[in-house]
Amino acid sequence: MKLHSTATVQNRQPLSMAGSGLFWGLLGVFAFSFTVPFTRIAVEHGHLHPLFAGAGRSVIAAALAIAALWLTGQKFPTRPQCWRLLVVAGGVVAGFPLLTSFAMTSAPASHGAVVIAILPAATAVAAVLRTKERPTIRFWIVAAAGALAALAFAAVQGGGLGGLHTADLLLFGAVLACAIGYAEGGLLSRELGSWQTISWALVLAAPVMLTLTAISAVQHPPTAMPGEWVAFAYLGVVSMFLGFIAWYRGLAIGPMAQVSQVQLAQPVMTICWAGLLLHEPIGWPTVVGGCAVILCALLAVRSRNQRITEENRA
Repeated sequence: MKLHSTATVQNRQPLSMAGSGLFWGLLGVFAFSFTVPFTRIAVEHGHLHPLFAGAGRSVIAAALAIAALWLTGQKFPTRPQCWRLLVVAGGVVAGFPLLTSFAMTSAPASHGAVVIAILPAATAVAAVLRTKERPTIRFWIVAAAGALAALAFAAVQGGGLGGLHTADLLLFGAVLACAIGYAEGGLLSRELGSWQTISWALVLAAPVMLTLTAISAVQHPPTAMPGEWVAFAYLGVVSMFLGFIAWYRGLAIGPMAQVSQVQLAQPVMTICWAGLLLHEPIGWPTVVGGCAVILCALLAVRSRNQRITEENRA
């Protein structure tokens, strides 16, 4: 999944070329939309252990990040920035990939896409708490409604609240971890730059993720088929790195408020890929649940964006 989201702090003076910004933003979202289905492909049959798939993709991305940072001569972050980068790493480099990898061993990709669709609203809440903003009551109402819609969807598919599966708890945990990482990353990107933030987070997390990958490889030697290796490679190269470059370029060109909202199309794309690539049946609960969660996320994001715009004009 994407460090800046529909809810991270916005630049006050976005660059021109709005059409180009939307293009790059959509390209990033298109790249991210394959993350959940390819995670499912990588771990579904047990040939790649979830720990290997979740940590290993970060190792691949870290290698690319090191090369990019070195070739562009980026200055090393300060100590306070490194501590904040660890928060980003814990959310988007470790938390989200690992939790979704374990969740996808038992949950359909379309199911995961609907639950994760609450991420933009969750990130908005995390950003509000982190920056001590005072949003409108409407914001809190629609954010809570989105969380309840995601919970209700998971409960209905699980046969009631008592039927919530471990995968659902992992997915909600992934959303929470990623929202915190996105919010802190949005603030840090003002100081370090957008793609530099995720790159440094990958670098700082690399020793731990490399250790986890090695432990998993020893305890559960990977025996993946070619298609599973391709999915794993996509997760490392595109989902964890190249997708961020396109996404951040779109946000930098702006206008950020408009570009960031295209991420709300990601769960729709993901559900489509789940049907096409994994032949998952897309029933009415998935459609209704997805629409409800996406609508609440859209209203929450727009409510916060409008408040920020009004405050900037004041």
